[in-house]
Amino acid sequence: MAGPPPTHLPVDPAAELLAAGETPTAVVRRLPASPLAWATLAEEARDGGADDVTVYAYARVGYHRSLDTLRRNGWKGHGAVPWEHEPNRGFLRALGLLAVAARAIGETDEWERCSSFLRDSSPTAYDELLGS
Repeated sequence: MAGPPPTHLPVDPAAELLAAGETPTAVVRRLPASPLAWATLAEEARDGGADDVTVYAYARVGYHRSLDTLRRNGWKGHGAVPWEHEPNRGFLRALGLLAVAARAIGETDEWERCSSFLRDSSPTAYDELLGS
C-alpha cells in the first residue's frame, strides 16, 4: 500500500528576508512562526559557539513551528517531506539540529526519535544534515 503523497510546503517568507541580509534574530521577531527563521537562528547559534542548550531551544521552537506548518499544509503525521523541495528545508534543518543538539545534551531518546523522523521524512536530508 502506498503512503501519502510527499508534502511540499509553500515558500517561507523568511527566505527572502534572510537572503536580503536580515539577521536571523530580526527575522524571528518579524516572522515568529517561520521554521526557516528558527532553523537559521539555531545554526547561527551553533556556528557562533553557543552552548548546546541554546541550540536545542532554538531548534525545538523551529521543530514545533514546523509541525504547525506541515499540518496546515495537509501533512498527517507521516510521509515524505523531500529535501529537494527548497521550502521544506526549514523544517528539515530544524529537525536535524534538534536531533544533534538532543544528542549533545544527553537526550538519547530524542536523538533517536528525531534522527529516525528525519530519515523517514527525507533520506537526502538525513545524509546532508547528519551524514550517512
